[in-house]
Amino acid sequence: MPSEVMVLLRAAGALLAVLGAVLFLAWIARRLGLHERFAGPSAGRLAVVESRWLDARTRLVLVRCDGVEHLLLLGNDGARVLERRIAGRGQRDRSGAGS
Repeated sequence: MPSEVMVLLRAAGALLAVLGAVLFLAWIARRLGLHERFAGPSAGRLAVVESRWLDARTRLVLVRCDGVEHLLLLGNDGARVLERRIAGRGQRDRSGAGS
């Protein structure tokens, strides 16, 4: 009987260790932004084009909505729009702005 209890305790401990490792790796992947890189293209109207951490609490985000990009500053004090209606990459190429 005591050996059966020990086997169950070891199995439960191993299960908790594996679950803890999976949660830890998911947290690391989220902190590094890996979930955004491997998520694939978005089929919706809204997409995060690019995102950069400026410091530990402030993030600069380029968002595309209906082909128009907006530059946002996200921080502890809320969100602030830095620039509106930036032409998307495809629209800049077609407009001949580079020539």
